[in-house]
Amino acid sequence: MKLSTQLMYAGNPRDAADQVKALEDAGLDTVWVAEAYGFDSPTLMGYLAAKTERIEIGSAILNVYSRTPSALLQTAAGLDNVTQGRAIIGLGASGPQVIEGFHGVPYDKPLGRTKEIIDLIRRGLRRETLVHDGIFTLPLPEGQGTGLGKPLKLMNKPERPSIPLYIAALGPKSVEGAAAYADGWLPFLFVPERSQQVWGESLERGTAKRQAGLAPLEICAGGMVAIGEGPETKALLDFARPMVALYVGGMGARGKNFYNDLMCQYGYEKEAKEIQDLYLGGNKRDAETLVPAELLEWGNLVGPASYVKERIAAFAEAGVTNLQVMPASDDPPATIRQLRELVD
Repeated sequence: MKLSTQLMYAGNPRDAADQVKALEDAGLDTVWVAEAYGFDSPTLMGYLAAKTERIEIGSAILNVYSRTPSALLQTAAGLDNVTQGRAIIGLGASGPQVIEGFHGVPYDKPLGRTKEIIDLIRRGLRRETLVHDGIFTLPLPEGQGTGLGKPLKLMNKPERPSIPLYIAALGPKSVEGAAAYADGWLPFLFVPERSQQVWGESLERGTAKRQAGLAPLEICAGGMVAIGEGPETKALLDFARPMVALYVGGMGARGKNFYNDLMCQYGYEKEAKEIQDLYLGGNKRDAETLVPAELLEWGNLVGPASYVKERIAAFAEAGVTNLQVMPASDDPPATIRQLRELVD
């Protein structure tokens, strides 16, 4: 099992990026760089490439709306070059608030767009001439634009002819798609004990249609990690409450919040509704108190080393191949080093 974390920063990302080298030396395998509507992740990924030597550097996520397929191809090839073959491209649909509010692009056909983009990136990395007729049309057909467009292929020879392409997905169809044609899957708020009941059938259907030549699906998921004895360690679970409440309560509108839907699928319908009502009503602290303690226990790795080892086993049993963690300690490299020993 690999170990990964997300680049976390408040203000200047360079400060956080400079700390990644210490995590790499401690045994971290992968660092994920988010984008949302903050700094773009490729710029920070390139900066990390110059600061590290071994660690994989992944985007989590690049949305499939704000860049053309060919722009994503160029980004993937460029990042793989500057990282010397350490890039992972995480893709996803994001959500209507970001796509329509920040980018001004209609939020439509997320599944079709994702599948076509993955196909075009893979073909482009093989330096095929890009001709496509679907949601995306390459080149533009006669009657659109100047009429001067012609089929082209990537000018440069990529570092690798194939780069791992992951999909951030929660819904049944998108998870099925990830299992069918992606290299990896990036679920969020993943609870091992409930994952089979939520995604089991989707993963089975997708795996049955998995494209020939693809390795088994990688799954990257996890949560906060704190290793220690006593109630003061368990109390750190409360630090996860604001994030869960934010996503379940405020990351989307009523009836269009994927994370709220997921919490309902986990069996917490009452809590999901109450958290959303409170959060959207401006009562964020009250919303945080309603996040079920059981959900926090299952979704994180907090407690004595023996208990954390049990949680590692639970994530592995659920199919997780890359354990993504957020160290809750004054010395994150030491926590990663200790977790590395438990995993190994």
